[in-house]
Amino acid sequence: MTKDLILLGSTGSIGDTTLKIINKNKNKYKIKLLTTNKQIKKIYQQALKYNVKKIVIFDKNNYKKYSSRFKNKKIKVYFNVKEALQDERKKINFGISAISGIDGMEPTLNIIKHVENLGIANKESIICGWKFISKELKKYNTKFIPLDSEHFSIWSLLQSENKNNVKKIYLTASGGPFLNKNLNVIKNISPKEALKHPNWKMGKKISIDSATMMNKIFEVIEAKKIFNLKINHFEILIHPKSYIHAIVDFKNGLTKFLAHNTTMEIPIVNFLNPKNDNFAYNNSFNYSILNGLNFIKPKLKNFPLLKIINNNFNNTYFEIILVTINDELVNLYLKNSISYFSIHKLLLLLLKKPYFTKFYNTSPKNINEIKNMVDRVKKYIDRQININDKIYKKNIK
Repeated sequence: MTKDLILLGSTGSIGDTTLKIINKNKNKYKIKLLTTNKQIKKIYQQALKYNVKKIVIFDKNNYKKYSSRFKNKKIKVYFNVKEALQDERKKINFGISAISGIDGMEPTLNIIKHVENLGIANKESIICGWKFISKELKKYNTKFIPLDSEHFSIWSLLQSENKNNVKKIYLTASGGPFLNKNLNVIKNISPKEALKHPNWKMGKKISIDSATMMNKIFEVIEAKKIFNLKINHFEILIHPKSYIHAIVDFKNGLTKFLAHNTTMEIPIVNFLNPKNDNFAYNNSFNYSILNGLNFIKPKLKNFPLLKIINNNFNNTYFEIILVTINDELVNLYLKNSISYFSIHKLLLLLLKKPYFTKFYNTSPKNINEIKNMVDRVKKYIDRQININDKIYKKNIK
């Protein structure tokens, strides 16, 4: 029986991986909707290849410029997900949210009522809007599974387990391309070098977050919210081989871990095919990798952003401000406007600014308040940082 699928962010790396899986299992899935921001040529080719009749182009200029291009192929183009799905009366089997950054939050919220099963591979949506997402999941009885490899692994390990029996959960990190290098040594490293992740093929933004360890900090915050545990239940371990994705230590003396190859195909395959029936995926267990497993505690001097984990993450504006500042700084770095060293220094400095700290004890009441805060943070950073400087500026006020 053919299953229906919505794929948000089809032109990104997670979208590519999902479509690769769909391509291997033809006639099992019917894609109802694809979305992109600016990769018009790519989504056009995807729509033709997978016979998709609805797409969303979020970028206003691209929507106006290219929407007519799809008419000859009888493909309807929309500006937002809500409009694209307004005529859907029957729940779609699967929805995957793979839009990068905080821009993925609103589309994620908009598809919940339309899907039976929702897989999210967007950290920012969960970090900034989990209280709204979880509310919608309950309201529409939609099953949720996290698709990040670490969270999918934790979710798998906790199935049929009593959460009160959890002693500690370890999220593993590769250590990125600069694992054994002091931050002072690599302070002016180029984006080209920082993007060379040793194990994973990822987008530019997440690759830089992996190098700074910000990605893993986000994953800890995400895990706290998804599994409703205290922050001290989680710890980060560097595992350069990236074969073990999560370890759960239980109070009864048992410890479980989950291993798989360094590909996002595994979580996505298991999400799309929970019964594991007649599904094309070639997976071979590599026992040789398990010989001599190496786990290392990350050093604060190499990854100073780890200080952030000492904060409370109680669905306040802090998480939104943190995500947005990091997004802006990484974008500046990728444009060669600030140094690699500046990402760390500026992020920790900006988080302490009274302009932001006054919001840390209050929470947004709706998604519009989240969007307003994102805009506010972006404008503040734009005012305070001279993008022509390539060094950390101490005089930010």
